[in-house]
Amino acid sequence: MDNRHNAEWFRFGDMDLDTAEVLLGHRPQHLEIICFHCQQAAEKYLKGYLIFSGMEQPPKIHDLRQLRQLCLEFDEQFDVIADACEALTLYGVQPRYPDEMYLEDHHMRKALNYARQIQAFAPLHELRQKLEKEPES
Repeated sequence: MDNRHNAEWFRFGDMDLDTAEVLLGHRPQHLEIICFHCQQAAEKYLKGYLIFSGMEQPPKIHDLRQLRQLCLEFDEQFDVIADACEALTLYGVQPRYPDEMYLEDHHMRKALNYARQIQAFAPLHELRQKLEKEPES
């Protein structure tokens, strides 16, 4: 698969994280939507890594724990982000529906920090740099 396509996964992840950060300034703050975008960013980063590593199509799941497990097959460093994936997985579906979960400001702040941690995670960061340096064909 074309590496430009791989890079798109990271770009879309960045858009989700950017959206979450922009929503910080919105009043009232929609914590559920911010947390959802944090989960979505992490999901796209992990799926982008899986595709680059040789998986033709990542599984159509939102469970970051399972995606991280798949990434571990290519690089054992993915153990480092286990806690972030565990926490963010909760925001993949539940916050999108009423009465599913109660979130407070500290949950949202943690979600942002975890999403940023995954974005900056060394194997993902190094892959992004490599993809950005490759010339377009």
